[in-house]
Amino acid sequence: MIKELIANCRHFDPFSYLGLHYDGENSIIRVFDPHALKVQVYLFKENKFFEMNKTDSRGFYELRLNKKIYPRDYKIKLIFNNSTILTSDVYSFAPVISDFDLYLFNEGKNLQIYNHLGSHLKIIDGVKGTAFAVWAPNAESVSVVGNFNGWDGRKHQMRVRGDSGVWEIFIPHLKEKELYKYEIRTKTGDVLLKSDPYGRFFEFRPKTAAIVCKDNDFNWNDNTWMETRHKYNNFSSPISIYEVHLGSWRKGLNYVELAHQLKDYIKELGFTHIEIMPVMEHPLDDSWGYQVTGYYAPTSRFGTPDEFKYFVNFMHENNIGVILDWVPAHFPTDAHGLANFDGTHLYEHASPLKGYHPDWDTYIFNYGRNEVRNFLISNAYFWLKEFHADGLRIDAVASMLYLDYSRKEGEWEPNIYGGKENLEAISFLKELNYICYGNFHDIMIIAEESTAWPMVTKPVHIGGLGFGYKWNMGWMNDTLNYFSLDPIYRKYHHERLTFSMYYAFSENYILVLSHDEVVHLKKSLLSKMPGDMWQKFANLRLLLGYMMAHPGKKLLFMGSEFAQIEEWQFRKELSWELLKSSGHKGMQKFVRDLNFIYLEKTPLYELDYDYSGFQWIDCNDSTNSVISFLRRDKNGNYLIFVFNFTPIVRYDYKIGVPDKTLYKEIFNSDSFFYGGSNVGNLGQVLAISGWYHNFPQHVNITLPPLGFIVLERIME
Repeated sequence: MIKELIANCRHFDPFSYLGLHYDGENSIIRVFDPHALKVQVYLFKENKFFEMNKTDSRGFYELRLNKKIYPRDYKIKLIFNNSTILTSDVYSFAPVISDFDLYLFNEGKNLQIYNHLGSHLKIIDGVKGTAFAVWAPNAESVSVVGNFNGWDGRKHQMRVRGDSGVWEIFIPHLKEKELYKYEIRTKTGDVLLKSDPYGRFFEFRPKTAAIVCKDNDFNWNDNTWMETRHKYNNFSSPISIYEVHLGSWRKGLNYVELAHQLKDYIKELGFTHIEIMPVMEHPLDDSWGYQVTGYYAPTSRFGTPDEFKYFVNFMHENNIGVILDWVPAHFPTDAHGLANFDGTHLYEHASPLKGYHPDWDTYIFNYGRNEVRNFLISNAYFWLKEFHADGLRIDAVASMLYLDYSRKEGEWEPNIYGGKENLEAISFLKELNYICYGNFHDIMIIAEESTAWPMVTKPVHIGGLGFGYKWNMGWMNDTLNYFSLDPIYRKYHHERLTFSMYYAFSENYILVLSHDEVVHLKKSLLSKMPGDMWQKFANLRLLLGYMMAHPGKKLLFMGSEFAQIEEWQFRKELSWELLKSSGHKGMQKFVRDLNFIYLEKTPLYELDYDYSGFQWIDCNDSTNSVISFLRRDKNGNYLIFVFNFTPIVRYDYKIGVPDKTLYKEIFNSDSFFYGGSNVGNLGQVLAISGWYHNFPQHVNITLPPLGFIVLERIME
C-alpha cells in the first residue's frame, strides 16, 4: 500500500519509507526512481559500491546491511540509459525548519517566515543543496519539480510537518539558478503546478517558474542613509515624491541603468523620494504591477534581485528615499499563482461575496487566516528589511476596509455585527502598521484611502489604523475638478479650492497627482487644463504651485513635470522629445525651481500637520477667483502665497500682511523663464499702514494672469 501511494505521489510522508531506516542493528536503504535502470549504494568507509535490489517494477530499490550506518555514511548512484548520478540520499536528511518557527507561522507571528518557506541554498551536514518548503495544508501530496528532475513529481516528493500544513524537502547538490515549481496533488484528484509563493526570483514573463537564488549576497553601502533617514522620512521634513513606472519612464533599461539615469534626473529636479509602482513579480504588463503573483520577488523584467538592491542602494547613496507600492488588497486568478493554491480557497475566501473583487477580476485575501496574515506582514517586513525600502504605499485600502466596496445590494456579506466594515482587514492593517513602525521607526507606511474613514493616520493604541500618511484624494478630486473649469465659471465653484482646509490637519496627508489621474481617457494633466496652449501651461503651473503651497507632503507622477501631452501609456516611454520645445522645457524648469524653493523654505513643510502652520489671508474673493494665505514654520518665519485663477491681470490687488516691512517676491509662476508673460512686482513690494484682512498693514501687488506669487519678508 505504501509503495502504491508513493508511486502515485499520494503519500504525505515518503520519508517514513524511503531513505535510511533501521531494523534492530541492521540498516535498510530504500530508493524510488521510476527511470533508473539500476541503483547502487556507495559506502564511504568500505570505499565500495553495493548493488540495490529492485523490489518493485515501478522503480523501488532496497539494500539491507547487517550493520548500523548513518545518513552521511553513503551516497546513491542512479544509473540511467545515457547518464549516471552520484548523490546524497534526498530522504536521509532531517527536517530543516524548526517546530518553533512552524508554530509561530501557524500563529501568524513569524516575521521572517520568508527565511524558512520558499527555496534556500543551504549546507546541511556538510552537504550543499537547496531546501524547499511550502504551505499547502489541504494537499494530498506536494513535490518539487524542475529541469533537474524532468518536471517529474515522483522524483522529489516532500513531507508534511505535522499539523502545520508545511511541506518541505532538502535536495542535495541542487545549485543556484535552477528552475522549479510545486506539483500539488489535491484530495479531489487534481494535479496543480504552482509557482512558489515565497519565490525570490522568477523567469521572464510569460514564463512563471521560480529560480533558486542566493538570499543575502549583496553588499550594502547605504549605512549613512539608513542611520540618518529619520531626518528625511518624518512629518517635519520636505517630502516631494516622484512616482515612476519603471517600464515606461525610459524603455529598455535594467535596474542598474535605471538607478543611474533616475538618480541624475531626480537630483536635477529636486525630488526627495521616488515611489515605484509595484516592482513585485507579475505576469500581466497591463496590470502595471498591481496584480502580483511573486510577492517576494522583484520582477525579472529589469534584472535580478541583487540588481534591484543595487538600485535602492544607489538611490540611498545619493540621499534619495525609495517607496514601494505594495498590494495586499487582492491577487490575480492566474492558475500558477495563489488562487485555489492547494485545491482549496487557501489564501482567498471561499465565498465570492467576500473573496472575489469584481472591479479587477481578482481574489481578496482572507485576512482572518493566521498564515495568510503572516504571509503578508512578513512580506512587508521583507521589503523593509531585506531591500531597505524607506516606505510602502498600500494600494486600494478602501477596498479592504469595506465589505460592500464596489458591490450592489446582495453582492456582499455583512460582518458579525451586521455592518459593512471588514473587521478582519481592519485588524490586519492595524497589526501591519504596528509591526512595521515597531521594527522600523524611520519609515513611511502610506494609505491610498479614498473615503472618509476616520483616524487612518492615528496610532493604533488610540483607535486609529496606524498609517503614517494618507493620500489626499479629496483634495485631488476637488482641485482637478476646479481646474477643468473655464476660468469664467470658477468664481461659482470657489469652495472646491478652499474646502480642503476644513480637514487638512485631520490626517497626515500627502497631496497626490498620481498615475490614476492620467490614464483611462482621463487625459494628461496638461490636456485637462482649459483654454489655448498658453493658458493650459499657465494653468498647469498654477495647479502644481497650489499643490506645493498647500499643507501636506507632495507626489507627482512622471511626465507631468514637463507637461506630457498624451495621457500615460505603459507600453510607451515618456515623450522626452517634448523637451525640445521651450514650453515643455520651461515647465520642467518650473517644477525644478518649485522643488528647490520647497526644500529651502522651512515654512513649506515644518508644520504640515499643525494648524499653526497655516493662516488664511483671504479665502473669500470668489469674484476675482483669488486666494491668499500664509505658511509658517516652527520659528514663526512665514511665506505669503497669492493665487490668481483667471487670465486677467490684477493690478493694485490689496492683501493684508503681518509686518510693516519690505517683502521680496521670491517666486513668480508667470516668469518668462517658465513660458509666462513676465507680469510681476519687479522683485519686491513694500507694506504700508492701513488695516486689511485683519492686519494693520497691507501691500498692493500685481497678480499675473493664471499665476501665483510668493512673498517673503526681508528682515531688517
